[in-house]
Amino acid sequence: MRIIEPSVTILDELDQQSLPVRIEFCGRICYKSEHRIDSDSAIPFVRRMAEHGHNSVLEMGVTSFIVSCPTKEAIETFFFQQPKFLQIDRLEENRLIITGSVRAIQETAATNNPVALALAQYLRQRHPYFFEALPLPDSSATRHINISKVSLTAIEQLPTAQLAKHRYLAVKFIVNRAVTHELVRHRPCTFLQESQRYCRYSADKFGNEVTFIKPVFFAEDSEEYRTWKESMTAMEQQYFRLLETSTPQAARTVLPNSCKTEIIVYTNLLEWHHILTLRTSAAAEPSMREVMIPLQQKLRQRFPAVFF
Repeated sequence: MRIIEPSVTILDELDQQSLPVRIEFCGRICYKSEHRIDSDSAIPFVRRMAEHGHNSVLEMGVTSFIVSCPTKEAIETFFFQQPKFLQIDRLEENRLIITGSVRAIQETAATNNPVALALAQYLRQRHPYFFEALPLPDSSATRHINISKVSLTAIEQLPTAQLAKHRYLAVKFIVNRAVTHELVRHRPCTFLQESQRYCRYSADKFGNEVTFIKPVFFAEDSEEYRTWKESMTAMEQQYFRLLETSTPQAARTVLPNSCKTEIIVYTNLLEWHHILTLRTSAAAEPSMREVMIPLQQKLRQRFPAVFF
C-alpha cells in the first residue's frame, strides 16, 4: 500500500503549449494514459475526443481573441447576448475581447450568430480536427469581422477586472476523494480527473497497490494513525478480492475517501478567487484547507490586484 502527501501544482507550462497539446495533457489524466504522450500524439487524441463526443476534454482548450468589425451592429448584438461560457468585454465601440474554450465556441457557433461563426471559422482554419464532426455553415455575414489571437502577455496587461475574467489557470491537485468531491461542486470550472473505472490496479502500470492520501487528522506515530492504516490495508485487500470476480467499476465501491485522486481544475482568476475564499475559511474541510491555503498564497504573490 502506498501513502503519499497531498499536493497542488499550478500548470504554468500549459499556457505555453498549443491547443491540442494542452487538451491532450489534461485529457490523458482522466484516461490514465500519460505514458502515450509523444511529439505526434496530440492531434490524433483530440480528433478521437471530438469524434466520440467527449466534449468536456475540449473545455481544456481555452484561448482569447480580439474581434472587430467596421460597423458596431454585430459587435453590439453579440456583446449584449453574453453567450454562456464565454468571457466577453467591450474594449471599444466596435472591438471585443473574448475568451473561451473550444467547446464553448463550437456550441455558440450553432446559434449562427455572425461573431460566433467568425470565431469558429478562425479556429477551423488553424485546427480543422475540432470541427470534423461539426460542420460550419458558410456565412457572408462574417466577411467583415476580423479575428486576431491575444497573447498571454497581453492578457496579463489588462486592467484588473478584465484580467480576472480572461486569465485562465490550470491547477493539478493530488488529494483524497473527499476533497475532490468538494472541488467539483464549483461551477463554471472545468474538471478532468483520473477515473478508477479505467484502472484495474492489479494489472496496470501502478502495480499491485492502491494509493492513499495521508490524513491531516492524526500524527504519524499515533495509535489513531495505526488504526487508519490498518483500515486502509483491509480496504485494499477487499478491493483486490472483488476485482477477481467483478469489474473495476464495481470493485471501486469499497474504496474509501482516503483514496488518492488526481484532478485538474481549469478556470479564470475570478472563479479561483471565489473558490479560495470559500475553501480557506475556518469552516472549510481541514484536508481542503491544507492544499488551498498554499495555493492562495502563491496566487496572491503573482496576481496581487486580484487576490487581495
